[in-house]
Amino acid sequence: MASLQHSQAIKGAKVLMVGAGGIGCELLKTLALSGFQDIHIIDMDTIEVSNLNRQFLFRQSHVGQSKAKVARDAVLRFRPHISITPYHANVKDSNFNVDFFKQFNVVLNGLDNLDARRHVNRLCLAAEVPLVESGTTGFLGQVTVHVKGKTECYECQPKPAPKTYPVCTITSTPSKFVHCIVWAKELLFAKLFGDKNQVNDLNVRSNDACSSSENTNDVFEWRDDEDFEQYGRRIYDHVFGYNIELALSDEETWKKRSKPRPIYIRDVLPDKMTQQNGNVDKTDDLSSASAMASLGLKNPQDIWSLVENTRVFLEALKLFFTNRKKEIGNLSFDKDDQLAVEFVTAAANIRAASFNIPSHSLFEAKGIAGNIVHAVATTNAIVAGLIVIEAIKVLKKDTDCYRMTYCLEHPSKKMLLMPVEPFEPNKSCFVCSSQTPLSLEINTHRSKLRDFVEKIVKAKLGMNSPLIMCGLALLYEVGDDLEEDMIANYTANLEKVLSELPSPVTGGKMLTVEDLQQEFTCNIYIKHREEFDEEKEPDGMVLSGWTQAPPEKKDDKTSIGNGASTSKSLPTEPMDAQKDIEEKEISDGTASPGKKRKLPEFSEGCTLDQSNEADETRNDKKIQKLDDDDDDDLVMLDHWGKDTSKKQRLQ
Repeated sequence: MASLQHSQAIKGAKVLMVGAGGIGCELLKTLALSGFQDIHIIDMDTIEVSNLNRQFLFRQSHVGQSKAKVARDAVLRFRPHISITPYHANVKDSNFNVDFFKQFNVVLNGLDNLDARRHVNRLCLAAEVPLVESGTTGFLGQVTVHVKGKTECYECQPKPAPKTYPVCTITSTPSKFVHCIVWAKELLFAKLFGDKNQVNDLNVRSNDACSSSENTNDVFEWRDDEDFEQYGRRIYDHVFGYNIELALSDEETWKKRSKPRPIYIRDVLPDKMTQQNGNVDKTDDLSSASAMASLGLKNPQDIWSLVENTRVFLEALKLFFTNRKKEIGNLSFDKDDQLAVEFVTAAANIRAASFNIPSHSLFEAKGIAGNIVHAVATTNAIVAGLIVIEAIKVLKKDTDCYRMTYCLEHPSKKMLLMPVEPFEPNKSCFVCSSQTPLSLEINTHRSKLRDFVEKIVKAKLGMNSPLIMCGLALLYEVGDDLEEDMIANYTANLEKVLSELPSPVTGGKMLTVEDLQQEFTCNIYIKHREEFDEEKEPDGMVLSGWTQAPPEKKDDKTSIGNGASTSKSLPTEPMDAQKDIEEKEISDGTASPGKKRKLPEFSEGCTLDQSNEADETRNDKKIQKLDDDDDDDLVMLDHWGKDTSKKQRLQ
């Protein structure tokens, strides 16, 4: 009878998968082989060569094609009679609204970023559709179940924010290689190849032997009277020579620090060497443009000398301006853009040489710049299997058997899978609880509405199409059906400081912010504050009542790009059930430290009645879940019975 109910629940289900990457490929395969008949997949990405080592539904010939569509075709070859509907689109597109989500019995996430996860969480809450979340990093993984009113939602617990660095550290006093990477990626690359109107700390006028009138020009502009070699040498001397000398002029800064050394290209490469630097013809195949190939550098794990870094820097710069000139002005760094990675690696290494910081290989630099935590295909397969197990429980409405399951790197009590009963909704969650106002400290006489929209509404609250009201006055709205005069009015409001808006926003006012697509609303109480600490409060505003992650502990040994952790920071020793398990939040392919939970001691003689005595306190002790992204880990559990899993509860 149970088997019949099991089969009927699967065959009659309409399932939505979000994400067709590392977890998604394994999940689609497992769903199909488990008997699911109606599956829909949303994924906006196309297949890249780097996906092929773990996303096994894809082949070399599929590179450049839609992940969702190719995954569908691959699975239909061995399950031709089921229905799979692919959507090559962004899940945040307006057509994927609450009504769209209501048609499904369960939603299964295999996403790789926090923003999309929050968006899907809110749509599932509004549509009252159960959500099964998942994520992995290396050998660690987790699967969680979120059912409105019964379990906590995805946003009930804090999510670690990406690591940020003070601007003064990046521009003036770097002490780690990651500081050099951020400088090369966010400042130099953006200035040379991104928006030309962007102003940043690199845009200091050069003191070269030019007239004062010429010095008023942007040093990064290619002048009509110079060839490329002259331009490349001038950029090099400006950012690695003159700017360093300028920093050294502030003697106070270097009293307790090791002084950097300016590097000028004449001291590294003679004129003849720069003129002979590479010999690559212009090509329409952008993917083949490579400074390494041009210079005969083959191994990405080699650490280049200063001369080699200089040659790669100049060659990459030349290739961008010869082969990809049409893109300049609109480029942003992409870890899958080989030429961009080469340029950033070389620039970061040259800057590191100035500040006596050890150089890194291109392979290492790419991992830091792209926030890469290397994937384990087996983990993906394990997590996919766990997702399907939880999805079946949801479809059977077997509420008592729902589990959050954690994949461990090393056995604990002879187990690699740790199941935990889900927590009840967090009463203070601003997403799924009764709406308690958030509080925002902000300088209402200095901060613009644009600052509030970008730094709070979008970055922290995760809204994509916000509507902002102060009392009955509508200050800002986004939508395709707006008239031109309304759009012009809202655009003008963005550039006004809060206290000068048509309905002034000052201390003591309450703002209502709503996302119509997510059907999500929250109220924000405004507190005026004059000054903020630029180092500790770089946004110039502080949001309270929002479930923000606790501050990260500094650990120079495990820090990688943007504060992510390498696998070294993950548990590496077998864990006693009484000891803390440090778990991670994974976003954009990175891992960052979260809170700790304690495993209880497993009493073999514990009965269900005895274990229930702990239920009353279970929700008083909140835990930080590990949320993983594109990749997954698979683990086998010795005893998957209902009774034993009741005992395996984190306290």
